[in-house]
Amino acid sequence: MKTTVFAFHPHLNDGSKLNRALAQGAQEAGFEVRDEYQLYPDFKVDVKAEQEALEAADRIVLQFPIYWYQVPPLLKQWFDDVLEFGWIHGVNGRTLQDKELLLVPSFGAIGDDYTSDGRFEITVDEILKPIKTIKFHTGLKVVEPFVTTGVRDLNRPDVETRVKAYVARLSEN
Repeated sequence: MKTTVFAFHPHLNDGSKLNRALAQGAQEAGFEVRDEYQLYPDFKVDVKAEQEALEAADRIVLQFPIYWYQVPPLLKQWFDDVLEFGWIHGVNGRTLQDKELLLVPSFGAIGDDYTSDGRFEITVDEILKPIKTIKFHTGLKVVEPFVTTGVRDLNRPDVETRVKAYVARLSEN
């Protein structure tokens, strides 16, 4: 199964401790990792190149931090530009049907904050729901996400543990 990681972190190489480590771990394990902010610092997404990368993958991994309960701006634009009507959805648009979609969000605050009665009164699942619902238009198989909370408080051993778990998850067939 060909797995491609689309990493959407605006500071993947100069500010992220977890997402950088996850991307490096995936790459070292032999998975293709696309640093979308490095590819498109001007937000001018090469739609054809992204569609070709999606078509070539059996498992699509979207790796991103959550900012203000939302995905980073380039990921939102990527959805709008790349997931074109007629290509991925609509009458003739079933290009990605039956491919696996794995979401890999990271949250700065601890997991207890993301419960209905927690500090933010919203769950991780509620935050991810808008992304997960693309399955109804695309035929993508959305699998259980690989979620990390409490990123701000992770130490090096915690990060290394998450990287090992991530690579193991990506290695599943």
